[in-house]
Amino acid sequence: MATMIAPRTPVAGVVLAGGRASRMGGRDKAFAAVDGEPIAVRAVRVFRELFPQVLISTNRPERFQDLGVETVADRFPGSGPLAGIHAALIASRYPHVFVAACDMPGLDPDVIRFLLARVGRADAVVPCWEGDIEPLHAVYAASALPDIEASLRAGRNAVRDVLRSLRVDYVSEAEMRAVRGAARSLTNVNTPEELAAVGGCFDDAS
Repeated sequence: MATMIAPRTPVAGVVLAGGRASRMGGRDKAFAAVDGEPIAVRAVRVFRELFPQVLISTNRPERFQDLGVETVADRFPGSGPLAGIHAALIASRYPHVFVAACDMPGLDPDVIRFLLARVGRADAVVPCWEGDIEPLHAVYAASALPDIEASLRAGRNAVRDVLRSLRVDYVSEAEMRAVRGAARSLTNVNTPEELAAVGGCFDDAS
């Protein structure tokens, strides 16, 4: 079992569960089961081992009440994951949050620890993967809040866009590939086909 980490700066763990799942036929990706365990349930379990505070960013808190975790609603509803990061940073008791989307079934504690070890003066620590970036498997600092809020107020809701105005520590793909479990941790499932590819499915109640 993973042990409680002690990074240079205390960090809260946040599950971003505000998506509409349009490519899943409207079904809630957070409750798709992989290896017999709903994605959100596994994420909370992993985060409880790692973080002193665990939050779920969602506008449907009733869906997660059985998990016994604090839920946080967006202050800018309908503004996507950036609004979830914003709300989580405000609700966090700590100056940094690690966020992960609720469609990531293979979150790996060692990969998360690797990213947390990069926490320093940057506003965000973001891994690079398969020629792109993964801003929804990343660390954000409270220092990013002013730029995030300004972007949301201006109607600019893309996480990638606000990153351009922040001090970002981009972790290279080569560095990430050197960490065992990175490929699984960074995998997300957005379609029924992607879910099936990792052995996942929905039960009748999801």
